[in-house]
Amino acid sequence: MPVLNLKSDFAGADDLATQMTEIGRRARAASRGIALASAQAKDLALRAVAESIREAAPTILRENARDVTAGKAAGLTAAIIDRLTLDEARVSAIAEAVEKVAGLADPVGRQLAAFERPNGLLIERISVPLGVVGVIFESRPNVTADAGALCLKAGNAAILRAGSDSHRTATAIAAAMSEGLARSGLPADAIQLVPTRDRAAVGLMLAGLDGCVDVIVPRGGRSLVERVQSEAKVPVFAHLDGVCHVYVGAQADLGMARTVLLNSKMRRTGICGAAETLLVDAAVAETHLKPLIEALLESGCAVRGDETVRAADPRVSPASEADWRTEYLDAIISARVVDGLDAAIAHIEANGSHHTDAIITDDNEAATRFLNEVDSAIVVHNASTQFADGGEFGFGAEIGIATGRMHARGPVGVEQLTTFKYRVHGSGQTRP
Repeated sequence: MPVLNLKSDFAGADDLATQMTEIGRRARAASRGIALASAQAKDLALRAVAESIREAAPTILRENARDVTAGKAAGLTAAIIDRLTLDEARVSAIAEAVEKVAGLADPVGRQLAAFERPNGLLIERISVPLGVVGVIFESRPNVTADAGALCLKAGNAAILRAGSDSHRTATAIAAAMSEGLARSGLPADAIQLVPTRDRAAVGLMLAGLDGCVDVIVPRGGRSLVERVQSEAKVPVFAHLDGVCHVYVGAQADLGMARTVLLNSKMRRTGICGAAETLLVDAAVAETHLKPLIEALLESGCAVRGDETVRAADPRVSPASEADWRTEYLDAIISARVVDGLDAAIAHIEANGSHHTDAIITDDNEAATRFLNEVDSAIVVHNASTQFADGGEFGFGAEIGIATGRMHARGPVGVEQLTTFKYRVHGSGQTRP
């Protein structure tokens, strides 16, 4: 394995700009080689990367332990520490996720459309890589491998900038990935991790590194994503928050509602697909509200509710207006009773983040309206919001969940990391 350079900062602003520009240039050069690599070459490289991660597990876990110790000393929440922490099983899962990406169909070179014009021109629309993808992320170190693998499969180079919380772990994972690429004969610079915690590096990436960055993907809290969306000079795939809702409709089965709600909220509280608000239809409040609130409380989840919810259980604390728009990423949920489907949809539109929202109901007509009218990247009927995940969609993994409306929406997997070009075949035609 290569020696890890865990230096946290460059010598100065000029040195940082020079180093970042060089990272961009190397990524651009690598992207040309990766874009032309065969599907077999990319898959062999990904399998080599996975094996390299397994071999580097002791180093990765040692550096992760340092990150976790520093995070606890800094007062990070239990949910963030959970996102940060790796063990042997999680490192193995990281390697397995890379191998799953290798098993996906090659998204590059697909014929997306083909048609013939009256003048005899044959026109094809063909999928091609985006180029160089910059990924800026916080806390969760597995993003290093997921993002690098997905970008590679889609024929792109990746510049990864980890948060200070996970910097040591991400550096170790990225070093292992570069080693795997080098073994396979593909450019090691196709996956680079920014070797600094300096926040100025983010600004340089957002400026595009002299035209070397084609798209930015931020994965982190609101402050990071707002900064990216405000400052970026290149396109951005992003979401601000995961304010996800579970709406228990008028014809919801109570047992299903309880099971789905607890999974949506408590399976992992620190992920963006975790439910943050429970909406219960007034038509079933008398029968469903109290047992649902009790189930949440008994599972260790704090509940902040409106007057009706507080009346159902004295352990519920009052919800403020801000609670309806808060992504807790913790064992906390807001809850209210709504007067029917229209009110539920209106609440989600006013307070949601267009990420993932679910309805629990046996009424197919109501479910159809919810799925059609709720303007979120992912809408769910009778299932957990925590299925908002690229792996669960069969994408192998994801680089993020996009909640915008341009190019990519929902889990950003290998297909979303491509664009297209037109190939025009003629036989001497000229335009009159």
